[in-house]
Amino acid sequence: MAADRYDAPKREKHWQAAWERRGLFQASEDDPRPKYYVLEMFPYPSGRIHMGHVRNYTMGDVVARYMRAKGHNVLHPMGWDAFGLPAENAAIERGVHPAKWTYDNIAVMRGQLKSMGLSLDWSRELATCDLDYYHQQQRLFLAMRKAGLVDRKTRKVNWDPVDQTVLANEQVIDGRGWRTGALVEKREIPMYFLRITAYADELLSALDELPGWPERVKLMQKNWIGRSEGVRLAFPYELDGEKNRLWVFTTRADTLLGATFCAVAAEHPIAAWAAARDPKIAAFVEECKRGSFMEAELAQIEKKGMPTGLDCIHPLSGERVPVWVANYVLMGYGEGAVMAVPAHDERDFAFAQKYDLPIPVVIAPPDYDPAQPFAAWVVGIARNHCIDLLRRRRHGELRFGDEAAELAAAESESTEIDALVISERGGRVRAAIAALPEKYRLPILLAYYDDASYDEIAEALGLSRNHVGVLLLRGKQALRKTLAPSEEESR
Repeated sequence: MAADRYDAPKREKHWQAAWERRGLFQASEDDPRPKYYVLEMFPYPSGRIHMGHVRNYTMGDVVARYMRAKGHNVLHPMGWDAFGLPAENAAIERGVHPAKWTYDNIAVMRGQLKSMGLSLDWSRELATCDLDYYHQQQRLFLAMRKAGLVDRKTRKVNWDPVDQTVLANEQVIDGRGWRTGALVEKREIPMYFLRITAYADELLSALDELPGWPERVKLMQKNWIGRSEGVRLAFPYELDGEKNRLWVFTTRADTLLGATFCAVAAEHPIAAWAAARDPKIAAFVEECKRGSFMEAELAQIEKKGMPTGLDCIHPLSGERVPVWVANYVLMGYGEGAVMAVPAHDERDFAFAQKYDLPIPVVIAPPDYDPAQPFAAWVVGIARNHCIDLLRRRRHGELRFGDEAAELAAAESESTEIDALVISERGGRVRAAIAALPEKYRLPILLAYYDDASYDEIAEALGLSRNHVGVLLLRGKQALRKTLAPSEEESR
């Protein structure tokens, strides 16, 4: 029986040597077979492989061998992620040159991976610390910068004070570096950013053409690409006698009338202004800066904030909206400020509940019974109509009742009520419209403040053109009664 026992080390080495002599796993550019590329992430040459490496490269090898067996010309290379401060620090600790430490580790790990019999094309092996590699990388970087695809900005990062390097969020465990155990610091350092947003549409459309990819993986890729469709709008405010605009980006312009406060990141200029005037706000801002700056983590933390004492103006309603500093707002998203819509955003809702802020509902199903102010103002209004309105009003500079030329252009069957509305100023007209029943209020809003035609209103509300005409006429009659001067005023 002993003679029949399989001698794994001997037989594996025999066949691995045979594969290598025949160049069995070497890919050729001239091969007529369909091409297939398999690439796992390159290992960091720390000195020895572990079971994580075995698992990772075994899975990739299964795919490579399967596609090769199906008749594909498979390119399955190997390389080493060997450039960075951790390697230098490890070499310093051991009193050797970083190059010797790194290449010695690569030699050991190469031998271990080869002993696994992986179907790798070792003729294409590279290390990122090789001059032949990184000078090409630098050339590509300079070409991208020349093409306007590279920006240099500062960004807050996780900093390991022992390794003297930046850590990914996954490398921070309980606030400490995964390798050194040192308390991680938040530092703002200059960095280069590649404008992948210039290719966002192309990347997203290509995802739909990938056969066999799980939907959850495609969704992860879409989230990583991070393309958002929305509108950039401004909430005007005055600071130290100077008029300014608080710019926000939203993908849900249809919820704009539900915005009851604005929130800014700790790094925002308004937060700095408030911190300079209030030690409590200054302490809170510093606390926020020490926290996480990843959206996924911010979604889980307790929502905290402080009012800055500054109000801005709602771009549609004209109401005053308080500005808060909040720990869940990222400076890297948009321009570091958000319009908070508590009824339609989970984080805003938690924040508003904690600080007893208004939570008006503005989007609801047809059978919803509105019990909040403005609840019916935009129920059923198409998202694009809100965006168009904001564009026409120059990102939020909407003024009620005092834009005679624009209001006069609104389509109408009642010149008397048109003249009356045009002659009014601000609050009286707005209050009268807000008091109208919902079925009249929506068409009136679109007609007078969006200059919408009957057809546009019909499309936005899902009604017939004739139905819109009846609602407008009756709504205007109700407005006439409300806005007409009383007998006492006439005398």
